[in-house]
Amino acid sequence: MANIVSPLPGIFYRKPGPGKPPFANEGDTIEVGQTVGIVEIMKQFTEIQSDVAGILESFAVNEGDMVNPGDTIIVVREG
Repeated sequence: MANIVSPLPGIFYRKPGPGKPPFANEGDTIEVGQTVGIVEIMKQFTEIQSDVAGILESFAVNEGDMVNPGDTIIVVREG
């Protein structure tokens, strides 16, 4: 298992905007470099990209949760 962590503090979002589909869902195959969420701080949005390839096992935080640098956002089963 590998963890994708937040590089900065802010609010985590799974979708690019209201009414849009999530970047990824549990059970999805993700690739290195794929955007899996965004973190917003003071109206600036930073894409969170996977640094591993595998199956998205679970989200460690919910939509709209506050995250800090180093917090695990997503757990990936490498493979």
